[in-house]
Amino acid sequence: MSRSHNLNARFPVPSHAYVPGQTARHPENWFDAIKASVTQDVPVAELDQTEAWQAGLEYLAEGYFWECHEVLEAVWLQAPEGSPERAMTQGIIQLANARLKVRMRRPRAALRLCDMVKGHLARCPADRQTLGLTVQDVLQWTQDTRDHLQRGNILQ
Repeated sequence: MSRSHNLNARFPVPSHAYVPGQTARHPENWFDAIKASVTQDVPVAELDQTEAWQAGLEYLAEGYFWECHEVLEAVWLQAPEGSPERAMTQGIIQLANARLKVRMRRPRAALRLCDMVKGHLARCPADRQTLGLTVQDVLQWTQDTRDHLQRGNILQ
């Protein structure tokens, strides 16, 4: 879960990952341009093509967990309630939160969030992609988070 700072150049890269209580929070409007890529005109089936979705996934992969949550919230708000797209987005947001809790050395909270991810994914079809991801992809990322906790002997 290290940060390599190799994000795609089309997304602004924060100078640091925000960790509550440990690092400075980004200015309030820092992510507005990314979040603005999600408008009411974007069809649900195309939410994965928005800058917010793509940046959110890249932030997750690069260790910018709070930032991932921040930009994906725009996608979550646009996805219809009860839809697989909303469930997938919420699952990714909770996975980012779980990884943030790992960084904050709060393993029990991280594990609870991993369980929540599984609950959200249960509302997504297992036989096709939702927003360009399969349930299995996200379940594997969730298991990787659990494995990280176990390897670090944080769960004693």
